[in-house]
Formats: sequence, C-alpha cells, structure tokens
Amino acid sequence: MAVGPWQIVLIALVILLLFGASRLGDIGKGLGEGIRNFKKGITDDPDESDDADEDEEPKQLAGKSLSDKQAVRKKQNKA
Repeated sequence: MAVGPWQIVLIALVILLLFGASRLGDIGKGLGEGIRNFKKGITDDPDESDDADEDEEPKQLAGKSLSDKQAVRKKQNKA
C-alpha cells in the first residue's frame, strides 16, 4: 500500500485547510530552525565538551573531605 502523488496532494490540501497559509509559514520556519540547531549541535566536537567537564570536577573537589565531595556530586546530579 504505497502513497501516491494524489494522496500526498490531498494530505497537503487538508493540512492547508486546517492551519491556513500564514500559519504554515510559521510552522515551516520553526521546523527549519529546529533542524538547523539540531545539526549544529551534532556537528560540534563532543569530545571537547566532555573533557572540559571531567577536568573541572577534580579542581573543584580538590582539598575537600569525602563527604563534601559526595554532597557536591549529589548537587551536580540534581541540576
């Protein structure tokens, strides 16, 4: 059961009637921005941000007792 070109046109017309022409432009713009931001987030270097988080934690916890370190980690996990 494949979707033919006439079925796609019919679906497009129903969507146009439901949302209106001006609203479809806003929806398309929002979808485009969302996809662009998603792609930008994926292409960023994930190793760079992970290493930064790992390096900061030992510096913040240096010189604190074990219970203080556990309290800080619990707060970080909640945030």
